[in-house]
Amino acid sequence: MTPDVLITVGVLVFVFAALATDLWTPDAVLLVGLAAVTVTGVTDLESALLGFANPTLLALGSLYVVAAALRESGALDRAVQFLLGEGERGIRRVLVRMCPSVAVYSGFLNNTPVVAMGIPALRRWGRRQGVPASKLLIPLSYAAILGGLCTLIGTSTNLVVHGLLQSHGYPGFGFFELAWVGLPCAVAGLGYVIFISPLLTPDRADIREEEERRRALLVELELTDGSALVRKTIEESGVATLPGLHLARINRGDREIAPVSSREELWPRDRLFYEAPEDVEPPVPNLADYPGLQLAARTPHEIKRTGRARELHEAVVREGSRLAGSTVQKVRFLKRFGAAVTGVRRGGNRLEGPVGELVLRSGDVLMLDTGVGFREAFEDVGEFLVTTEAGGEGSEEPLEDPAVSRPGGRDLVVSVAVLIGIVALAATGTLHVALAGMLGVTALIALRVIEPGKAREAVDWSVLLVIGAALGLGQAMEASGTADLVGGAIVDLTAAYGSRAVLAGFVIATALLTEIITNNGAVAIMFPIVISAAQALGVDPRALFVSVTLAGSMSLMTPIGYQTNLMVYGPGNYRFTDFFRVGAPLQVVLWIVVIVLAPIVWPM
Repeated sequence: MTPDVLITVGVLVFVFAALATDLWTPDAVLLVGLAAVTVTGVTDLESALLGFANPTLLALGSLYVVAAALRESGALDRAVQFLLGEGERGIRRVLVRMCPSVAVYSGFLNNTPVVAMGIPALRRWGRRQGVPASKLLIPLSYAAILGGLCTLIGTSTNLVVHGLLQSHGYPGFGFFELAWVGLPCAVAGLGYVIFISPLLTPDRADIREEEERRRALLVELELTDGSALVRKTIEESGVATLPGLHLARINRGDREIAPVSSREELWPRDRLFYEAPEDVEPPVPNLADYPGLQLAARTPHEIKRTGRARELHEAVVREGSRLAGSTVQKVRFLKRFGAAVTGVRRGGNRLEGPVGELVLRSGDVLMLDTGVGFREAFEDVGEFLVTTEAGGEGSEEPLEDPAVSRPGGRDLVVSVAVLIGIVALAATGTLHVALAGMLGVTALIALRVIEPGKAREAVDWSVLLVIGAALGLGQAMEASGTADLVGGAIVDLTAAYGSRAVLAGFVIATALLTEIITNNGAVAIMFPIVISAAQALGVDPRALFVSVTLAGSMSLMTPIGYQTNLMVYGPGNYRFTDFFRVGAPLQVVLWIVVIVLAPIVWPM
């Protein structure tokens, strides 16, 4: 091996390990990896940064804005309402109605907002019908993934490979070209999701019910006016923990303070809420050593809040969020977002211990006590995704009807027309998808369907950074010869069994790589390897390109391989293994469909 190959392999090993262990956010890891191959001379600076000039980034960014406009105008609200209907009964009936429609929407929209709108609506429907959210949310995510396999703009992975093809002198994908294999995958997958997944998805209580039970077990203490503890900090007073209990939050008039800093001063009439380390009946504390601290006469359910109304919300920490890796205390959630963090759930379980000391990860569910209008104010923020409805769960105000909570009317018509226009221009080849997307964004802003500030906030910049950096690493693999080395190894292992075996090797390798790193990173790294392998075999690489593209979006076995899986992970109260139990059989079915059909449609 040459020094450049050794450096590139070392950087890739670091990238895989860092992403698998959540060392940093994906964009930070890949940017560090790109910097390493550039500084060491494996690739020059201009070549390293070419990925950020790829039209794919422009196309994807514009589609984020279009999706935001559809949400702001009420189009997605109405679509979700149509999906569920009013009189549907039974899990399979709602899946039959929901899953094909979600797949169609995801073929033309970024699937993140589709799933984001579906989560609270499905949870509300499930509560009304007595169906647990755990039976509905994995199917929602999988349907969105399956729909993205069918069109050029169905997922960012398709756009990434499309851009790579064009940059390497190959024809890009036609708008519906992937559907030759993607549509059979979607049909087979939807059949599985509708008829088989209900037998495999867990029957687990909604996290809202578990949190309400947890709240009912809180011990409430009150600080009297003349207490010697008044004006002392939590650390000085020693009230952070009592025997068998720890301080969860403080109510101060209409304010909720959580997590509670050790430097927080106690005020007269503060109401201190304690919880036991386990979800059990907490002990009655001995308050002899805490003068002026007494058991409150009312239980948490009897508290009548004064002043402004409050809402209870849940928020999922996004992939690539700046919250990941920080403690709740350091995030300063109350100051930044006006919301008190009253608990954190991970992998179906509530994390124990003082909330402020908990280190957050992507996929964590934050239990929030907020002011009115929290969802509307922060639904576009890049750090987390609000998965409860307008009005919150358990709020004092009635929930708004999602169908009338958005403007509709002219904005709805314009946003839908813009989407149709982008699809028509790209599908007919009249304009490059990036130019069509930018034209659509220009129309949305000019017609005031979405404000420029909202448009900027709608773009997931961390995803664009991941794509640009991954493309740079792929270029370094080509320049160093690493792609030839890896491609040759795959060919040596599989070529004796025929070209279809080679294709199967790439499908499985890409799918497994997607579970470790991001889907976009996986296809960007696999692309130069595919080119090298195809050249070594002397075959037409089109079937390999399509197969790797589709395999990159088939992340079904873990909650961390794909954004929509991560989004439903917490709200569905899922365990990590739930995704493997439900997704592994489907993953194998989809692999078989791709391996059988791709060489038939695009002979090798």
